[in-house]
Amino acid sequence: MSTPLYDPFDFDGLLTPEQRALRGQVRDFMETAVKPAINDYWERAEIALDLALGLGKLPIMGGTMQGHGCAGLDSVSDGLVKYEVCRVDGSISTIFGVHSGLAMGSIGLLGSKEQQERWLPAMARMVRLGAFALTEPERGSDAAHVLTTARQVGQHYVLNGRKRWIGNGTIADLIIVWARDEGGRFGGFVLEDPAQLPGFTATAMTGKISKRAVHQAEITLDEVHVPVANRLANCNSFRDLARVLALGRAGVAWEAVGLAAGCYEIALDYACRREQFGKPIASFQLVQAKLVEMAADLAQSQLMVWRLAELMEAGTETAGQLSLAKQSCAAKARRAAALAREILGANGILLDHHAARLFTDVEATYTYEGTNEINLLIAGRELTGIGAFV
Repeated sequence: MSTPLYDPFDFDGLLTPEQRALRGQVRDFMETAVKPAINDYWERAEIALDLALGLGKLPIMGGTMQGHGCAGLDSVSDGLVKYEVCRVDGSISTIFGVHSGLAMGSIGLLGSKEQQERWLPAMARMVRLGAFALTEPERGSDAAHVLTTARQVGQHYVLNGRKRWIGNGTIADLIIVWARDEGGRFGGFVLEDPAQLPGFTATAMTGKISKRAVHQAEITLDEVHVPVANRLANCNSFRDLARVLALGRAGVAWEAVGLAAGCYEIALDYACRREQFGKPIASFQLVQAKLVEMAADLAQSQLMVWRLAELMEAGTETAGQLSLAKQSCAAKARRAAALAREILGANGILLDHHAARLFTDVEATYTYEGTNEINLLIAGRELTGIGAFV
């Protein structure tokens, strides 16, 4: 960046030297390895797997989980990793977040010690890539009532159902499929080398305007056999899975802040360099107003996720706090992306300037890990003590 960044409330000063050093490592990788190449993948709608696998060389996999090769980060450091990845690109962020967060997190939180030892070390090296199959064609926000079934036959479970919007679903070595067994118990079933399993099909979804450099899959399960030993040992209800989803919601809040930061940095740099009427457009009042609004929203979001991470480190965070952080940060990121596109004018719709890609990516971020409405109502339930949707 040629233009100094404005950090009105010294967010940087809240970080330890170790946290800043890790942030610098991730930023260097994203700026040098990903940013120069990602637009071509995005335009071709080709999964940028080779770029994403480079993250495996950094000490970040598994986030806050300890052991089995996982990074064992503190909650702020884990958030900063997600911030820096999404600051440059949302597709890489999804490949990473699904693998390191949802897939590894499910095994780390809900798997037995044997299951953790069996799967996590290779996943921590990104030698084995993970996916997380919860959402279905008819079950989005109402994820607790999945229609996919698992019936036990001898030493196997037989899975039947459909899944949709499954990031990494066409390329994963391990897919955790969430289903209900014959007794109605909710569970996670780990499919190993799923493409080789009879009855399993995964097709990449097409026609997306957002996160085009990662593939989401539509999955069909037709009498797919999974060993009994591959059922996650410590999950018997949706409440158990909610622990994983809570971490995911916090992670997406950090992603949203990173995306907003990327938009702000692009817009500020462009405004200071772009000249019209003989002077930089940053000298015009309306452009300055937009930049200040972006900086204010960004600062508020940074402070919110930092505080949320501190609460998570202490183990005192609540569902309402997680949902409020995700909703608020995603909404502010959406606004930042729109303002960045405005400041860049016609150039704002060209991939060359990167704002256009982030502008579309924010639409996905705004929706997944709980829609705006669902997260508002979870926070509202905590605020009032009254459930307004279930």
